[in-house]
Amino acid sequence: MVLMFEQFRIVTDPVAGSVGLSAIFASLSLLTLFLLLGVLRMRAWLAGLISLAVALVVAIVVYSMPVGQALLSASEGAAFGFFPILWIVLNAIWVYNLTVVSGHFDVLRRSMERVSPDMRIQAIIVAFCFGALLEALAGFGTPVAVTVVMLMALGFRPLHAAAVALIANTAPVAFGALATPIVTLGTVTSGALADPRLTTDTLGAMVGRQTPILAVIVPLVLVAVVDGRRGVRQTWPAAVVAGLVFGLAQFVASNYISVPLTDIVASLVSAAAVVLLLRIWHPAESPDLHASPSESQPAVIGPDPSSPASPGTTKQAVRRDAPAEVARAYAPYLIIIAIFSIANLGPIKEALATEPWTVVFGWPGLDIIGADGKPLASTNFTFGWLPAAGTLMILAGILTAVVLRIGPLAALRAYARTYAELRHAIVTVMAVLALAYVLNQSGQTNTLGELFAAAGGVFLFLSSILGWIGVAVTGSDTSSNALFGALQVQTAAKAGLDPLLLAAANSSGGVLGKMISPQNLAIAASAVGMAGKEGDLFRRVVGWSLVLLLFMCVLVTLQGTPVLGWMVP
Repeated sequence: MVLMFEQFRIVTDPVAGSVGLSAIFASLSLLTLFLLLGVLRMRAWLAGLISLAVALVVAIVVYSMPVGQALLSASEGAAFGFFPILWIVLNAIWVYNLTVVSGHFDVLRRSMERVSPDMRIQAIIVAFCFGALLEALAGFGTPVAVTVVMLMALGFRPLHAAAVALIANTAPVAFGALATPIVTLGTVTSGALADPRLTTDTLGAMVGRQTPILAVIVPLVLVAVVDGRRGVRQTWPAAVVAGLVFGLAQFVASNYISVPLTDIVASLVSAAAVVLLLRIWHPAESPDLHASPSESQPAVIGPDPSSPASPGTTKQAVRRDAPAEVARAYAPYLIIIAIFSIANLGPIKEALATEPWTVVFGWPGLDIIGADGKPLASTNFTFGWLPAAGTLMILAGILTAVVLRIGPLAALRAYARTYAELRHAIVTVMAVLALAYVLNQSGQTNTLGELFAAAGGVFLFLSSILGWIGVAVTGSDTSSNALFGALQVQTAAKAGLDPLLLAAANSSGGVLGKMISPQNLAIAASAVGMAGKEGDLFRRVVGWSLVLLLFMCVLVTLQGTPVLGWMVP
């Protein structure tokens, strides 16, 4: 029994002293995950558990990791998967569900519909601006499901609605669910490499110097999808204003305000800018782009109250809501901004980062020494129970329930329903984070890092592609960062590249794989009545995904040279 929990020291070449041969085994769990998800289309939670089992077997049998240490490593990863990761997601979606229960989600939709009758402008406001707000709060497929339904209710053709929703769900993804992907990236990378810059704040700042440039392009792509060259020619002012303001706000928020608030600030400021623009400018013409009766599919204005990602069946008439109700519809987002802004004020943030509000402790029984002979930092667990974004979201939810006049029992039922709806997502995230911790703490990630380091400077161009592959397969920037974040920084260190830049590139490149992930394709296709035709939708968006990925690869490569090196913190 003692041997099960004895100290473990990482070795990167356990198979015949060869990194190449060891890498074959180190990649087995990732290949298993990709095969089960991408080829066999297995349910994500089951694929995650099977891949975790493979990683544990390789860690114990090939890397000689004691059984107890391997299981403790997995348990720490699973715990981190729940807190703070799922703690953020669950409570954020609860706040969204409260707006649905109260009926104020429909009020919000109607207020957006009245901004402009032009469907190309509506694509920008609904899919890009409001979709980014949903991504900021919930993520995990919710923005695509909800905006697709809204676009269909506004008269968009099914294929257009699905493609627009998928493409729009790119620029905000890295900061989705209150920057959950960045929080995850900071944890796995800081534990893998002793670089003081690998923190949530600095990584968020670096990503905030990449994705904003992408944000400038995306609205132009959306109007091109809706109405081709004519759409770009006639509505480019609105597209450019939305993209530029969003990108600028994303940069400022991520670098100088708050990483978790980045997308909330950017989406609201961008939407406000478009609304102000429309007071002094309108497209020269607004062609009728509504779907014909034969193209239309049954859709509702808002989602089923029982699910944040499920359309209902009844189409509702547009009506004008009282100003007080419109104000209440926007109140939850203003409450969130206020709470997070206060929590991120210098003195308050510093106070909350100390005991008893934040406790840092070594994971019980976990004793791992890195290849450099030093204890792994990742064996320390940070439990910031009060300053955690998820806890702040609970406070925002309570205030939201008061403002929206939702009774305590109804709010509690919505909270319980949120957990029930996300039960599979809970297992998936905890399994993937457990997998990531086993890979990192057994040495499998180190082995792959040494192998990729042989690519030298070329890896600078390939780093975004690795993130793109991770999201395309898992459907989550959070999961991709958990799987490949440590690999990116270790490869960078061995190849003489900047670890901060490559870690950020994993997240920024990953967002472009979101639109082609099987999960998102299935959500979008089912929402527009095209279940089983995911292939048609894939062909519609894959070209844009590849073009934007190439753009990100070139940007990251230039940021690794003196040309744009000044952009790296």
